[in-house]
Amino acid sequence: MGLLKELLLLPAAPVRGTAWVLRQVQAEAERQYRDPATVQRELAHLTDQLEAGEIDEDEFDRREDELLARLEDWGPLT
Repeated sequence: MGLLKELLLLPAAPVRGTAWVLRQVQAEAERQYRDPATVQRELAHLTDQLEAGEIDEDEFDRREDELLARLEDWGPLT
């Protein structure tokens, strides 16, 4: 029965393969987004922008809050 099932599902293989690849890409993107080292680098860059006068205090505070929220949510993907 397993072989028959595989033969029947064979035309859908490209779709199943594409869906698997998309799930893998999404998981990696989420891992990188939530990685503390990535967030810390972005915080350092944000501080550099503030010190260079590229952004103002309000923009800094808003973006810093977003980055710190990402750190608080960090944990294993479910």
